[in-house]
Amino acid sequence: MMSRHAQAGHLDWIGLRAVRRGDVESTLRAAVTEAGLDGDHGRPGKRAVTLIQAEHLPVIAALIGRDDVAAADLRRNLVISGINLAALRKGAVRIGEVTLLIEGPCPPCSRMEETFGSGGYNAVRGHGGWYASVVQGGILRVGDTVAAG
Repeated sequence: MMSRHAQAGHLDWIGLRAVRRGDVESTLRAAVTEAGLDGDHGRPGKRAVTLIQAEHLPVIAALIGRDDVAAADLRRNLVISGINLAALRKGAVRIGEVTLLIEGPCPPCSRMEETFGSGGYNAVRGHGGWYASVVQGGILRVGDTVAAG
């Protein structure tokens, strides 16, 4: 039961931050190494890549009284739709030719108050996404299939 998912997911968006606190740039493809996404300031290890559930973006928007929230505002690397990332915790996830290990929940950063205003940090709590280590690198492309494994 825990290993079954209703459907495969999809990689909807890729974002890179060249430097800490820098702007997030959207891209259609990215190379992934053990250290994370090429061109991102991420760090090797358990937090090499960050992911967020696309279905959480409208929830965050509702909690801050907006019509929508841009993926770049959340400062995560990957936006995934169609599969529950929480159900993949401590398990491998295959995105195209890349395999990640979902390590744990990614709490919001203080930038959420700067980005969304007062209450932004709390609006993102519980919806801030996940951090992952890289099991197998490769190339990610927007539209890649996301599945357990």
